[in-house]
This record gives sequence, C-alpha cells and structure tokens, in this order.
Amino acid sequence: MYRSFIKPLIDITLSSTAFVVALPIFIVVTICLAIANHGKPFFLQARPGKNSRIFKVIKFKTMNDLKDANGNLLPDGKRLTVIGKFVRKTSLDEIPQLLNVIKGDMSLVGPRPLLVEYLPLYNEEQSRRHEVRPGITGWAQVNGRNTISWSRKFEYDVWYVNNCSLLLDLKIVLLTIIKVFKSEGISQEGQATVQYFTGNHE
Repeated sequence: MYRSFIKPLIDITLSSTAFVVALPIFIVVTICLAIANHGKPFFLQARPGKNSRIFKVIKFKTMNDLKDANGNLLPDGKRLTVIGKFVRKTSLDEIPQLLNVIKGDMSLVGPRPLLVEYLPLYNEEQSRRHEVRPGITGWAQVNGRNTISWSRKFEYDVWYVNNCSLLLDLKIVLLTIIKVFKSEGISQEGQATVQYFTGNHE
C-alpha cells in the first residue's frame, strides 16, 4: 500500500512544493552555471530507473568541458568549476531532479540512479536495487554516500528495498538534511567525484 500508492502521492506533492519554494535558488544557480559553463547550466544523462527502465536524469552542470591537447576531457578534478564545487558541496545540484520526481521517473527517497553501463556488472542481488524508483537521496547516502565501497553501497540499497516504509523514508530525509548542513560524504578521499564501478571484485 505504501510503496505503490502513498509513497508516489507523497513524492509528487512534496517535490512540486519543494520546487516552487526553491525556484528563486534554481534561477540564480542556473544563471551562474550558464556563465561558468558557456551557456550550459544543465547536465542530462541516461540512467536506469525502476525495472531498469532508462530515463534522462537532470542535474546542474558542475564541471566544464575542457579538453587536453588530444581532445580528451580533462580529469574531473580539473573540470570542476568554482561555482560547481559550491553547488555540489551544498547539494544544490540535486534541485533539478525534483523535476524527475514530478515526472514519475524518480522518488524523493530510494537507491541513487547510477550509470547505464553498470547494469551488466551487477550480480543478481545488487540488481534488486531497481525494484523501486531511484531516489534523490537514499539509505546509502545517509550511511557514507561517496565515502563507502561500492559493495557496501549496494548492500544498503538492497536493504532499503527490503525495508521501505514511511518511517524509514522520514528518517532518511531527516538524516539527509543533517548531512547536507555538515557537507559530509560528498566525494571519496583523493577524488573530486566518486570512482567508477568496475565490477564485483571491488
């Protein structure tokens, strides 16, 4: 009952309200990133959602497109702009994903939508993370976010699938707010962003 009806209703109601409230911030950040990224404030990328259905996730573009002499993109750490670093540190880059929640592609709480190329790398248990809609925040995010190993992150994701409830979602939202204010778990040690998942040997 909660997962199939109440949770989607809460998602659409809260995400619509939150987007309206955050609209002034959304506009300011969009303008700043448009200037920093030469007219490209948004980043759209294909991600697998519930039942591995592919959708386009929308986020603020925190890295520029600078390339080396051979035409290859520079490492993430060198492409992260000053305003982009601030937006990521304060989790403002997640605001556009409220539109994904309103559309029904995502939920406010659930396993984070990862890259499409990871799909064939999951084992059967890890693939269960796609039994629910992906979320803006989730159990793994409040238990280490990008500082924990991939295997631990997937364990948290599947645990959430097995234990999804209103009380758990409320707990995750509260812990997320605390994490944002503390700026915890934004990146792995020595990395500007999270490392790529390369398989179950990790």
